Amino acid sequence: MHHGEIVGRHFANGQALRVTWNNGIISEVTPAAAAPDDTWLAPTLFDLQINGYGGVDFQRDDHLTEELLLSAARQMRRDGCGRFFFTLITDEWPKLMARVRRAKALRDANSELRAAMAGWHIEGPFLSPEIGFKGAHNPAVMRDATESDIRELRAATGNDPVLITVAPERGGALEAIRLAVSLGMVVSLGHTNAPVETMQAAVAAGARGFTHLGNGIPQQLDRHDNVLWRVFDTPGLVPSLIPDTYHVSPMLFRHMHRALPPERIYYTTDAMSAAGAPPGRYTIGSIELEVGADQIVRQPGKPNFAGSALKPIDGITRAAQMLGKSWREVWPHFSQRPAELMGLRDDLVPGQPADFCVVRTAADGTLVEVRIP
Repeated sequence: MHHGEIVGRHFANGQALRVTWNNGIISEVTPAAAAPDDTWLAPTLFDLQINGYGGVDFQRDDHLTEELLLSAARQMRRDGCGRFFFTLITDEWPKLMARVRRAKALRDANSELRAAMAGWHIEGPFLSPEIGFKGAHNPAVMRDATESDIRELRAATGNDPVLITVAPERGGALEAIRLAVSLGMVVSLGHTNAPVETMQAAVAAGARGFTHLGNGIPQQLDRHDNVLWRVFDTPGLVPSLIPDTYHVSPMLFRHMHRALPPERIYYTTDAMSAAGAPPGRYTIGSIELEVGADQIVRQPGKPNFAGSALKPIDGITRAAQMLGKSWREVWPHFSQRPAELMGLRDDLVPGQPADFCVVRTAADGTLVEVRIP
């Protein structure tokens, strides 16, 4: 809806508010005399890593259409996520840039897509090819980043926000990080086995994030020195976590929240085309994946996870359960924290997009429904 008004309670402090919006932008946020106890207003969920959604594969669809992108965006909106970063994983660089240019042209021509697709996340091919650290990415096309790669990405995305994931141990990575940051991009480390000194050098060069901590690593790690300990010991990195109970176990999830301050954690689904869709066979690029009734994504016949079928709102519910907290306490990790990493805002204030969430709760405070007006 482009125009409207609603009364509810602010998700963080419980204050009764009246929110009015016009032409898709919040025009007024004022105190209300009263509000229903079961109606809450919260910033939209904001996911920085969406590889596809609702049967739409961003990696495979080189002929991606406006209708397919709208379908993915609308299904995400149905599941509580009003803004996301269109994410591409490791492939030959010319193919990646062609996909970015096509998706950007479709986005820029459609106001609904401009509101939903808030930016771009390029995860690869500048990653570690080591077994375990490469994850589901194809090591055959991984390589070092060049200055021309970074400048081409900036040209292809214009002035849009860009997040790029790199392994800092690759040749020329620190120079690429400095250049990307100077061009206004945000750099996240990931799929890496870099020593702690290299991670610290990457932060000094301007890197700020760490992509899906706990994933893209071998199942067995050195107990004295491993990538988890290195991230915990490197000030300045803001990791993302996938709160589905599978990619990061509940116990590790709790330890991560104890080891890192709240402002250094944000959530992502890392969703692929199976997210928001029924069990079955799906793709992420050229890789065929199988999603069972448990909603775990695997390559057929293999135990390894490959992407996620998590719905954003389910990520809130599961994070709250794992931490023994309310949905209200974990909500900022999936809304304000990712926005802050990218230098953006995601708040209930005038001038912000009217893509906020209206959350309905049961008498015991548990989530019943979420919708975006």
